[in-house]
Amino acid sequence: MNFSMEISPKTDLLTLPNLKDVYITFLPGGNYKETADKADELVKKGFNPIPHFPARSITNSAQLKEYVLRCKDVGVKQVLVIGGSREPVGDYESSIQLLETGYFEGMKIGIAGHPEGSPDISDSVLEKAMKDKKPYADYIVTQWLLNPQPIIDFISKQSVPVHVGITGPLKITSLIKFANIVGAKNSINFIKSNFSKALDLMKPKDPNDLIEKIKNHTNHFHIYTFGGLKETNQWLKDNNYA
Repeated sequence: MNFSMEISPKTDLLTLPNLKDVYITFLPGGNYKETADKADELVKKGFNPIPHFPARSITNSAQLKEYVLRCKDVGVKQVLVIGGSREPVGDYESSIQLLETGYFEGMKIGIAGHPEGSPDISDSVLEKAMKDKKPYADYIVTQWLLNPQPIIDFISKQSVPVHVGITGPLKITSLIKFANIVGAKNSINFIKSNFSKALDLMKPKDPNDLIEKIKNHTNHFHIYTFGGLKETNQWLKDNNYA
């Protein structure tokens, strides 16, 4: 199985586990230069950095081009192109607009997938967006989920590899909080209907139940740590994943 992890530009690289693929966030209000600089650090330490390119956090074509060039200049080979925050700060409203620029030519491109939908976007709009983006994509990274069935259904409809989003070990209260944020309604219901099982999610081994149920459909898993990097590192080591 292959695991990747998501970090912020502020993350201390000494805390990272032995995973090759490391995604770097560019959150609303953040600075793309910090994300590019963190990519540079990762390249120098032998990682494969994958910076986020959130359309709605990028001001204009000039800024996008500079961001791409900064990343290419330090050796970035792979990117994740997403919509990002709810409100655009500039000219871009969707990830397809970034993809259509052609600036990412020669790079491996990941796009976002939402097996359980999005709180901000209708299912029909999401479906059209996926259809439009697919020609540019080498793979899909999904929102994090707990309910296996929507993931399996989603994977069955795709023509490119799907990297399934999972969480590191988190308390049940944190899982519900983050599920609400990403709009993972089915996963919230899954927690409620399987509460005795959900209590096990407080243990370091918690992601294994989901992995076991979908590993025949994908061998790529993308970890959202939500600040629990230490616990995630321990879980990876305990299970000989890193």
